[in-house]
Amino acid sequence: MDFALTDYFILFIILTLGILLGKVTIKGISLDTSAVFFVALIFGHFGFQIPAIIQQIGLIFFMFSIGIQAGPGFFDSFKKQGKKLILLAIILSFSGGFITILFAKLFNIDINLAVGLFSGSFTSASSLAITIENTHSTLPTLGFGIAFPFGVIGVVLFVRLSPKIFGISIEQEEKLHLKDVSSDHPKILTRNFIVENEEVFNKSIGELDLRLKTNTNISSVYEDDEVVNANAETILRKGDYIRASGTKKNLQKLKILIGRESKKHLPTHGKYAIKHFIVTNNKVINKPLEHLKTLHSNDITITTIRRSGIEITPNVHTRLRFGDRINVAGPESNMNKMKKYFGNEKSRLAELDFLPIVLGVLIGILIGHIKIPVSEHTSFSLGVTGGVLISAIVLSRIGKTGKIIWNVSGPSNQFLRKLGLLFFLSGVGTDAGLKIMSTLTNQGLHLFFVGIIITLVPMISTLIIGRYVFKLNFLRLMGAITGSMLSTPALSAIEPITKTDAPQVAYATVYPMALILIILVSQIIVLF
Repeated sequence: MDFALTDYFILFIILTLGILLGKVTIKGISLDTSAVFFVALIFGHFGFQIPAIIQQIGLIFFMFSIGIQAGPGFFDSFKKQGKKLILLAIILSFSGGFITILFAKLFNIDINLAVGLFSGSFTSASSLAITIENTHSTLPTLGFGIAFPFGVIGVVLFVRLSPKIFGISIEQEEKLHLKDVSSDHPKILTRNFIVENEEVFNKSIGELDLRLKTNTNISSVYEDDEVVNANAETILRKGDYIRASGTKKNLQKLKILIGRESKKHLPTHGKYAIKHFIVTNNKVINKPLEHLKTLHSNDITITTIRRSGIEITPNVHTRLRFGDRINVAGPESNMNKMKKYFGNEKSRLAELDFLPIVLGVLIGILIGHIKIPVSEHTSFSLGVTGGVLISAIVLSRIGKTGKIIWNVSGPSNQFLRKLGLLFFLSGVGTDAGLKIMSTLTNQGLHLFFVGIIITLVPMISTLIIGRYVFKLNFLRLMGAITGSMLSTPALSAIEPITKTDAPQVAYATVYPMALILIILVSQIIVLF
């Protein structure tokens, strides 16, 4: 049967067997999607190959989806633990370089072969390409071929086994991560207060500047059992009840200014309502709330925004994003109008618009080809992978350009990520399988073990420093290590063990810097 030897038939055989193998669980450990790589490794050893374009397209889609998901949190991470994560990337890459030089001297390994071992151990094709260009030698390629298979396998095994080896409870780390996120984005509460402070009697909410002073949202005022939708002109009178939303800390500020909290049940009547909507209307996306005049004209107040599992207290400068889940308060008669205004089309969340994806990838490819000079004879580029990742991170932060919405809904992004990852793992696996035996036979097993040490020792030392010196959350630490090793298969190995996006954000934080660092270190190694 001729069709049995076609590329696409081999591709889907590898994917089928890999997915089935990934479902096998032994003592709570499974390879999940990364099992595709090991199946592809066997097929590659027997001469089967997947076209390079499939692997490259898979990598592009995977990296774009990671950037889109992690982008909004990427910039925020610099304000907190981003500096620590980048410092870990520096420690990991330079320790790998030091070990490479040390073993090159101890075992009398040609430095060009050694730098290939370094590039392969860190799975950095970019540093390999620049090294070949600068040294005009084929030895780096041989070193890369020897170290690359374990460079991929070793990092995957490391991230899968390290929780067991170091006695880490993933559930506990998830709780700590969510607690940490909650400290940055405290839970939004709704409370009622009685107007008792004489200094606020007969003054308007705008005159008192309550929103700016307390960062709370006053949604309604109750006067003699009549519900009034609150706005800047609403007058507060003695004995009125107000309903406000905000963090516990900010509500305490409001309590000091207004009066004590009330547990009294306040009626809503038919005139006032609180509704939940999903933002899907392109016309309101990425616009500050102060510019949404329709809200003001209809006496509508957005009390909370839930975005990526986090509740946000909006202010006049807050911009709505596609897929935001919002709570709005106002006259019940205007709610149907608001439903249409915000969109509230749940079906749109399941749609996958490929225009922003392919356009974002195109921008990333152009970024990746920009040459950045390092010295008179040396320059580097981020490559397609780094360019696409940076493009996705920046575009997801922007959110919208004209009619193009860069944000991709959660289910669609997950589909894109899984599909890209499956294609990428099948290609890189068959490539590694083809080279592993011939290079070991020709060059000797000691080079293979040197590659193992260059892969493992920097990761172990970085994990110990990150965990016990920097006190980093283990999930963030794993993301930082996989990003520092430029290992997308290893990142995929982390995904099934946690429901949080902590590894992805950390990965996206360090990856662009790690890409540059590894190129830099590889050129330093050549100098020795």
